[in-house]
Amino acid sequence: MGLFTRRRPDVRTRPVTPPTEPSPVPVEDRRLWSDGFGRVATRSLQVLAVLAVVAVFVFLVTQLTLVVIPVLIALVLAAAISPLVSFLRRKGVPSMLATWIALLALVAVLAGVLALVAAAVASQWDELGDQALEGVDRLQEYLERLPFGTSEDQLASVRESLTGLLQSDAVGSGAIAGVSQTVDFVAGFFIMIVVLFFFLKDGPRLWEFLLRPFEGHRYERGIRVGDATVRTLGGYVRGTAVVAAVDAVAIGIGLAIVGVPLVIPLSVLVFLLAFIPLVGATLAGALAALVALVAVGPVEALIVVAIVVVVNQLEGDFLQPVVMGRVLRLHPLVILVALTAGTVLAGLTGAVLAVPIAASLWRAVQVWDGPDLPARFARQKRHETV
Repeated sequence: MGLFTRRRPDVRTRPVTPPTEPSPVPVEDRRLWSDGFGRVATRSLQVLAVLAVVAVFVFLVTQLTLVVIPVLIALVLAAAISPLVSFLRRKGVPSMLATWIALLALVAVLAGVLALVAAAVASQWDELGDQALEGVDRLQEYLERLPFGTSEDQLASVRESLTGLLQSDAVGSGAIAGVSQTVDFVAGFFIMIVVLFFFLKDGPRLWEFLLRPFEGHRYERGIRVGDATVRTLGGYVRGTAVVAAVDAVAIGIGLAIVGVPLVIPLSVLVFLLAFIPLVGATLAGALAALVALVAVGPVEALIVVAIVVVVNQLEGDFLQPVVMGRVLRLHPLVILVALTAGTVLAGLTGAVLAVPIAASLWRAVQVWDGPDLPARFARQKRHETV
């Protein structure tokens, strides 16, 4: 079973009591709420009630980001590494030892990735930023020669946005040092580690505790939803890491062949931005093209754009369906809305977590009434053929 899906030994059932007859409703009330305007009013009240609950939930989440974000990150990481814990336990390793091995292995991998990123990007970030900004200026010169007019204010706005991104305190060599000195970061990191440990060690017990009020088919539904959520989150993280690594290597080789400088930091950015669907690949390709425009010329910049497009097209058509499977079958519009909402609520962290959370929620809906039977509102309506 999955990380949170250890089945209860005995499923209790309660005797079903026959439904009681509803009290008669006066004819005047039936007419008042059963006509068209009454149905619209009823639905409007229901929508307002749902929106009020959602607004309160969003408000609480935004006020408790110090707790919510570490817990969500811990949940995603626990789902990603849960197969290792299960494998060790099947091989006879004690549960506590298997948890510690998996946790230390994950921390070592994350620390290694951060160290490589810092070593590859920090020393060349200023040069990379200067190259990108100079590329914007060069691009502006080319656009001004085109027959159709381009507003200077628009180009200045683009340059100002890129300058703010590349020179902000949240990016670059000083980002890790600046953030690590804050109390919130340290507290959130330890909360994440502690929660991750307990998710790996007692995930099934925690989920079983939450399912205690449910019995019968509701309990079975909880088992299905927990298993689907963990499988989706874990598969998304593992699959995205594989896809990001392949994209970084392929695009890095292409940049090296073309002769673009700063290949290593650009490849690292491709890997990191690949965890943001749709938008990440576009940003990485644009940055690489700007550097190529300054360093080698416009023809090579167009070649870089073609390389990025081809790699992302091959990844989307061949690699991602094989690696991700059914994990992330969301419409691009849904992904875009999830990215926007996550970015507004929690910045870059929210942008990274929004899509796997949305995918896991949708997968839970797909198994709501059975292993392959979605919830009623999500079932596809088919026309009967005679």
